[in-house]
Amino acid sequence: MSVCPGVRAFSLLAGAVIASPAPAKSLAIVDALVYPSATAAALPHASVLIKDGRIVAVGERIQIPADAEVIRCSGCAVMAGFWNCHIHFTEPKWENAAAQPAQKLVEQLQSMLLRSGFTTVVDTASMLANTAALRRRIESGEIPGPRILTAGVPIYPPDGVPYYVKESLPPAILTQIIPPRNPKEAAAAAELNIQNGADIIKLFTGSWISHETVLPMPEAIAKAAVTVAHEHRRLVFAHPSNLAGIQVAIASGVDVLAHAPDDTRDVNDTVLRKALANHMAMIPTLKLFSGATNIADIRRIVRRFHDLGGELMFGTDTGYLTDYDVGEEFQQLGKMGLDTVEILRMLTENPARRFGVQ
Repeated sequence: MSVCPGVRAFSLLAGAVIASPAPAKSLAIVDALVYPSATAAALPHASVLIKDGRIVAVGERIQIPADAEVIRCSGCAVMAGFWNCHIHFTEPKWENAAAQPAQKLVEQLQSMLLRSGFTTVVDTASMLANTAALRRRIESGEIPGPRILTAGVPIYPPDGVPYYVKESLPPAILTQIIPPRNPKEAAAAAELNIQNGADIIKLFTGSWISHETVLPMPEAIAKAAVTVAHEHRRLVFAHPSNLAGIQVAIASGVDVLAHAPDDTRDVNDTVLRKALANHMAMIPTLKLFSGATNIADIRRIVRRFHDLGGELMFGTDTGYLTDYDVGEEFQQLGKMGLDTVEILRMLTENPARRFGVQ
């Protein structure tokens, strides 16, 4: 998906704008090419009126208040704000977010997220207290940034912290990651995350404990965490990795597969239909696997999930991947056969609906 050369693009979230101090007057973007939704016809020479930080009108004949700040946008394209449903605030540069200089955080958010149009992001694993501090600074209006939804610390299988997590995190942080050993501890871990501000729960239903081995999460542990999350009306994301990981996610009632399976062996239509019977969504994160020898098989599974009626949401694993460019994800989705409308749905309508946002 691309914007025509010479055309600037503005990305706005329906009902809200990127968090910033409340404006003293209305803001109007005028004379733009506006896409009201992924499927609605584009409106040439239209306006978007924002009042008190919320979009209140979109159309070609809007009464603009006399005191409104006006951005004239001939040659611009305006569309709904993008969601990135799989990111991480785990790089060292995010540490001590509560005390970092505001300008440094602004530059980092711009580079990682805002320049690509992401106005809502789902952090699928990080240190919860630190991410919550970053979110508070955005929500207070101190710094501009996206709406942040976070999982906080993920829940791993017993003795199942992934090898790449062990290799990348400082020992002091690793000691804080204690996988639950039984359903009671899993329920308590989910409850603690939610009480501390988590918006979703993330399970590693299939964890790569070595380059060759995926350890599945015991079904009872997964079910205990999912039960707590659903009691609090929280979605549950799962990192599946392979067939066994998908089967645990299905059996425990997980809502979203945070990745396509990268071990594709024996992942067939029967398994995918069972996932769909549970109304499960999938975040492909194809850029993450673009260098894999089986990338064509991964794309095939995502395409089959989509063709069977599965809901896809956009995500890049940005933050774990330190190359923030989103072009590769778009290219992989194109190779999979998705058109611009389908990709725009992944970026906007599908995640908004899944999270209950108007």
